[in-house]
Amino acid sequence: MIAGNEFLEHAQVFGNYYGTAQHSLTDAEARGKDLLLDIDVQGAAQVRSKVPDAVTIFVLPPNPETLARRLRNRSRVEDLVSEEVIDRRLAEATQEIENYRQYGYILVNDLLDQAVEELFAIVISERARRSGDCNGPDVRKLMELADTCRQANAMERLRPVLISFGLLDSEAGNA
Repeated sequence: MIAGNEFLEHAQVFGNYYGTAQHSLTDAEARGKDLLLDIDVQGAAQVRSKVPDAVTIFVLPPNPETLARRLRNRSRVEDLVSEEVIDRRLAEATQEIENYRQYGYILVNDLLDQAVEELFAIVISERARRSGDCNGPDVRKLMELADTCRQANAMERLRPVLISFGLLDSEAGNA
């Protein structure tokens, strides 16, 4: 499939190969559906190059401790993740977070219900913008919430995450 250019995006992540077949996008478009991808920064860069109007959302953990705890909890379920792997993923997460400027939206996944609400608002508001149907109080309310997640508006929520990962000087406030 790689040789045949049949992937919308593909990458090797944490020693495993992942990818999204191009037909997933064309099938979704044909059915009038959204295609939501859970991909790393490599895959997102490929998607942006092939689909320049793609909506991109960078989902971040609130801090490295929370990410490590989530990875450990996942490892109990999968029984596959060692502390060495968790340390490597934390280091790689720090490098990936440096790419936040490449995304249209920033979503900090600290409170699940809030993150789900923000994701929903982003999807609905982007649909409304593309269709031109931005009227109605419910749509406008969702658009307002989504706008708080736009990268240009998200620094207040993003700043503590960047500080916790050592990517922002807490004194100077510079990234």
